[in-house]
Amino acid sequence: MIRIAREEDSAQLAAIYGWYVENTAVSFEYEAPKVAEFAGRIREILQTHPFLVYEEDSRLLGYAYAHPLIRRKACDWAVEVSIYIRRDARGKGIGRMLYEALENILLRQNICTLEACVAACDREDKYLTDSSVRFHTRMGYQTVGKMSDCGYKFGRWYHLLWMEKHIAQRKADTEAMRPFPEIRDLWDL
Repeated sequence: MIRIAREEDSAQLAAIYGWYVENTAVSFEYEAPKVAEFAGRIREILQTHPFLVYEEDSRLLGYAYAHPLIRRKACDWAVEVSIYIRRDARGKGIGRMLYEALENILLRQNICTLEACVAACDREDKYLTDSSVRFHTRMGYQTVGKMSDCGYKFGRWYHLLWMEKHIAQRKADTEAMRPFPEIRDLWDL
């Protein structure tokens, strides 16, 4: 089941994300956020954008969210998206389901463009593979930029790729972005 995240989900979600922080270069954070900090992240994101979780038998197996790309009015129609799946739940289609649900909500918010900032490397290693790049490519994202050797973790340098997907036509008379709380009750999975 996909649903909106709640602050009480923070312990499970922090554990999912913490594994990536501590064991991979997928996240460039060095220290995993504590549960209280993760709750604050959920609270902040839900003020304007969706934060979704995938739940199965009371266990959270993954999450996806969007947040402002740049906090400037002219960029209201573009968001940065992120997704994390529990390592033992990868390969089951959860990521696709979460991103499709996220896109459905973002369309209702009048969002036009999705940006994903994805860690990348020239050669896969034990800390980073190209699975995130492959996933985003399968979801319709295209690489639009590369920041070379900008992240240093585990004694290695990694790149960041900006991957982009347009989900709505950009028009001169585009309606204003609708904050998530305004459409939350209209949303149906």
